[in-house]
Amino acid sequence: MNVQTAAPATIDLATIKRRQQAAWGSGDYAIIGTTLQIVGERLCEAVDLRSSQRVLDVAAGNGNATLAAARRFADVVATDYVGTLLERGRERAKAERLPVTFQEADAENLPFPDASFDVVLSTFGVMFTPNQARAASELIRVCRPGGKIGLANLTSEGFIGRLFKTIGKYVPPAPGVKSPALWGSKTHLDALFGSKATVAAESKNFTFRYKSPKHWVELFRAYYGPVLKAFEAIDPEARKALEIDLYALLDELNVAEDGTLVVPSAYLEAVIVKA
Repeated sequence: MNVQTAAPATIDLATIKRRQQAAWGSGDYAIIGTTLQIVGERLCEAVDLRSSQRVLDVAAGNGNATLAAARRFADVVATDYVGTLLERGRERAKAERLPVTFQEADAENLPFPDASFDVVLSTFGVMFTPNQARAASELIRVCRPGGKIGLANLTSEGFIGRLFKTIGKYVPPAPGVKSPALWGSKTHLDALFGSKATVAAESKNFTFRYKSPKHWVELFRAYYGPVLKAFEAIDPEARKALEIDLYALLDELNVAEDGTLVVPSAYLEAVIVKA
């Protein structure tokens, strides 16, 4: 299936991207992101990463996949379009004495020559680009023939997918923009990459573990950009309603019986081999 890289003219992708940057740059995503480190470790194992390889982490956030690759002695470049997120990754790499190159870059317009990298990674990052086909095209372009693209993508039915649906009741997504959760479907990945690569995917779970549902709400409301911005965008009455809905979602999915929060969250781990 051929996927067009040009977005419909009626969608103002530049404005959407600026809003996304503002959202992810608000709060302090690293407070949440560091809890997801195991996803980056798993992804490096899934692509069978080797120490001799040149690796690009796209939409790297605070560097989970970046650090996982660097710990395996790969030559790593981490990119994100939010400089404050990269700064958190830089701090972590310095603390571990890991040599990593950090560079601000847009996932839809990567500043690297064709076939520059052996492995391209993204954990819960590139899936949020508004022009999905363009982003997928860039991942393929900078990966060498025979190289691998490793992705960890949220699913629509998983916890965070449902979190975004809950937020969407109060702050609807921009009209015409495809859901990021589509990247959590192998069928969609086949459509994005299939003509130029082979896609293998497997369902995985990450488990959110917090002191209590209240603890989760407090941290996500203060530090997780999309939740923080959602609460800022609505009136006090709607904020109360959103908070009630968030607690209802947590109560439904929490498997802990000791007052803590333990919520399994499905995601799709994909390994894409460029033809």
